[in-house]
Amino acid sequence: MADAGRDNPYTKGIAEFVSGLQFGDIPPEVIQRIKLLILDSLGCSLYGQKLEWTRILQETLAAVDSSNSSQIWGTNKRLSLPHAVLVNGTQIQSFELDDVHRQGVMHVGAVVLPGLIGIAESQRSMNGMEFLTSAVAGYEIGPRVGICMGQEHIAQGWHSGATLGVFSSAAGVARGLNLDAQKTVHALGIAGTQAAGLMAAQYGSMVKRMHAGRAAQSGLYGALLAKNGFTGIENVLESEYGGYCTTFSRSNDRFDLEQLTAGFGSVWQTMGIALKFYSCVGSNHTTLDGIRLLQEQRHFGPGDIKEILVSGSQVTMDHVGWTYIPQGLTSAQLNLPYCVATYLLEGDCFVDQFSEELVADPERMALAGKVRVQHDEAITKQGSKYRHKVHVQVELNDGTLLKTTVESGRGSEHNFASEEDIVSKFMFLATKALPKLQAEELCESILTLERLDNAKKLTALMTL
Repeated sequence: MADAGRDNPYTKGIAEFVSGLQFGDIPPEVIQRIKLLILDSLGCSLYGQKLEWTRILQETLAAVDSSNSSQIWGTNKRLSLPHAVLVNGTQIQSFELDDVHRQGVMHVGAVVLPGLIGIAESQRSMNGMEFLTSAVAGYEIGPRVGICMGQEHIAQGWHSGATLGVFSSAAGVARGLNLDAQKTVHALGIAGTQAAGLMAAQYGSMVKRMHAGRAAQSGLYGALLAKNGFTGIENVLESEYGGYCTTFSRSNDRFDLEQLTAGFGSVWQTMGIALKFYSCVGSNHTTLDGIRLLQEQRHFGPGDIKEILVSGSQVTMDHVGWTYIPQGLTSAQLNLPYCVATYLLEGDCFVDQFSEELVADPERMALAGKVRVQHDEAITKQGSKYRHKVHVQVELNDGTLLKTTVESGRGSEHNFASEEDIVSKFMFLATKALPKLQAEELCESILTLERLDNAKKLTALMTL
């Protein structure tokens, strides 16, 4: 077996890329994109600091943690570095507002930025160019592991952003700590064995919000321990028995190891990350865009609907197409029929359209009952690049049939948002926690990060 010799060409290849990456290696368009992605994630976190589940997390950890080494973003509270990373990652992913790598099936900023900003704050002086380089290192790795694992990973019930996220977090922090390739191998091997996250959390729990924060924390532990000589599974991705790929796929062949290192230096997965302009899971966005496009062709409202049929991939069917039962905001934001009903009734599906009081709203539930989601095998066969593609058919009460197909949503890698739109979203969210002038200064600092002398300034600007 490969394990006997600890054969690890892919884990080692990732580690060599991460440890060797230099700012000058990164194309200008990737630098520009990563700054916008960072801006978006931090805006999501600042909005999330006031939500009930993050408040509970903050207060619970504060009761057992008297340290004040690291900042909870958007507050005047401080915790130990690992606990702050857990909270800050949870805040980014706290309201289904943050980025998504569609093919890799994960939220990236929520797992990379908490640990990286945490060490920039507490471990060493890190200038803006070093920070951006480390961020890119993290953003490049998790999606590659996701592409390796394919759509089956989430279809089998793993919350992929959490299980993949440990590798992104470990890579970003390892690069931020300037670990060499061998220590980065161990950082990945320590992080990989901590991978966890169950997709049943989507149906009615707060714990889904915490998965990204936990993955960020696990990656942080991996890098910090490796720095001090702690060893991990050197062939964590390749091992035939108990390795990440074989164990999570329950197979020896339902994954593609070559995707782990494919295109390093020429194909940048950072450019494949999409942003959200609806406050719900990414699998719902193409359908909402389809409804919006059909309403532009012919105006119709909720009272005109006889039935809406959405045909999508198996992942879409399993992930968001289930019959809606009110179980809390998590299930509301992940359920496609509920989100379609919300959009039709409210004209949008952003933060102001979701509240606990509306989870069991009779009008929304009645309209959600008119939305049917079915599997389209042809879309599934197109692979993970097309997992969000949908055919949307709206049948009106007068017999009119309206149809459209949407491959990727607004803000996707194929239709990326303008800087103006991203800044507008950031300011709307950030000013829920920070004074406007402070939010504007934070925004400007992120957009000019390569000129920042010390990335610790980001934390200072997110402190009340």
